Amino acid sequence: MRRTAALVTAGALVLLAGCQGDGGGGGGGTAAAETTVEAVPASVTVTPADGSTGISPVAPVEISVTDGELQEVAVAAADGTAVPGSVADAPEDPATDVWSPDTPLAYGTTYTLTATAEGADEEAVEASTTFTTVTPASVTTPSVGPLDGQTVGVGMPIRVYFDQPVADRAAVESRLRVTSSTPTDGTWNWFSDTEVHFRPSQYWPENIDVTLDADLYGVDLGAGVWGEKDRTVAFRIGERHVSVADASTHTMQVYDGDQLVQTWPMSAGSPDNPSYNGAHVVTELNRDRVMDSSTYGVPVDSPGGYRTPVQFAVRISDSGEFVHAAPWSVAQQGRENVSHGCINLSTENARWFFDFSQPGDVVEIRGSSAGTLRSNVYDWTIPWEEWQAGSALK
Repeated sequence: MRRTAALVTAGALVLLAGCQGDGGGGGGGTAAAETTVEAVPASVTVTPADGSTGISPVAPVEISVTDGELQEVAVAAADGTAVPGSVADAPEDPATDVWSPDTPLAYGTTYTLTATAEGADEEAVEASTTFTTVTPASVTTPSVGPLDGQTVGVGMPIRVYFDQPVADRAAVESRLRVTSSTPTDGTWNWFSDTEVHFRPSQYWPENIDVTLDADLYGVDLGAGVWGEKDRTVAFRIGERHVSVADASTHTMQVYDGDQLVQTWPMSAGSPDNPSYNGAHVVTELNRDRVMDSSTYGVPVDSPGGYRTPVQFAVRISDSGEFVHAAPWSVAQQGRENVSHGCINLSTENARWFFDFSQPGDVVEIRGSSAGTLRSNVYDWTIPWEEWQAGSALK
């Protein structure tokens, strides 16, 4: 516990002596002076002020002592139950102490703090404050991807989803802390008032550990919504898998790290259903899947509609794009684009790619007549300067 300086002044005694004369005569004299300064009592100030309401349960509870030293701090709930805690220097002001509870204070609860100090006069001085924490209109805990303990590819951003709109984005973003075993230049970008993503300027370094600490308990999200609890999500970035599917050359190249390991003929989306350009992120792997045009708005029984079972389907967007086996288009693979937007491979090649892939891997589609991907995980198609501008803390 920090101790402030106490003013203590003791009396001073001054003796003056002298001799004069000669021979058998002599004389002497003494003079004494004493000055006493009265000891100053301690003064104690506590924050929040007495009677305060609507206080965040994680707001600092501060004690400032002058002309004395802090002896004791006691905190109790309204029913008299003691609240254990500790005192330490305030991070930005060592002249102030901060009391912190061992477990967070609750919402909608009244607490009383009593601080006792002692000055140079050795008299105890008390100051107390009674305050009430905020009662939120509602609380929320965001969902996070990747999941805790998951291993993902170098293209997987951190995605945080709220079930209620965030009115104070800056307050939330300031409490979303990302650390990694290899530091990056990553930042957050808000896609909407319920969704925010984090990514670096380039794909993640491979084989690193990443942790998100979402310390949102006691944080005012705005409009009466407060953070329900803190969350920590730790995941790993695995091997670097970045493939290039070129619709103009009808060729797919697969890289493991910096090494080209496969070059395959392929068929991309037809002129009527072109594949989207840009970096696509793998989000799902299905050994068997039924491709259904109604999932993106085209009825199965309409012209251009379909319902087709496929094997080794690796989803790369929410707009219906997969890398999958298409034995019916092997004759066109390497020659022309005939799919409904997917990357068609032979069954053998699709099986290899399926076994190779993991969520978060990247498939960069190039040379298509379509525009740039703008669905699901399209984070890497956003220029870095534009991405940075999407931060609430820019």
